Amino acid sequence: MTIQEQINADVIVAMKAKEEITLRALRSLKSALLLAGSEPGANGIVSDDAALKIFQKLAKQRKESLDIYVQNKREDLAQVERDELAVIEKYLPQQMSEAEIKVVLQEVVTTAGAKSAADFGKVMPLAMKALAGKADGKVISAILKELLA
Repeated sequence: MTIQEQINADVIVAMKAKEEITLRALRSLKSALLLAGSEPGANGIVSDDAALKIFQKLAKQRKESLDIYVQNKREDLAQVERDELAVIEKYLPQQMSEAEIKVVLQEVVTTAGAKSAADFGKVMPLAMKALAGKADGKVISAILKELLA
């Protein structure tokens, strides 16, 4: 079963269970998949890899909105974002811990032959490729800067 089929099935389950929060989040996922499927050449089908990238983007948007709402002391809106983020994260691969990320980045730095912060631009794309979908870009960037300092 593809991710797209899984989302469709989960929407039906959430509708029957009358889970408003889950349903709202699933509908946003389904909408994003339908939009991606309507692009030229997609033929209505979105690959699982493309779906995961879309979900990561949506999760990142929710996190950024959550941060803004918390800063502005809008707990009502922040809770909505937290709830939707929790549903979206169920469809994403498990994120790596900072210790695991550090081990992978150390290997990438060694392989690339990076010695200083000046090599950051050379190493960052390699790090993003190595950790695609497994870690947030901000976390990767912060740890990489620490390693190259």
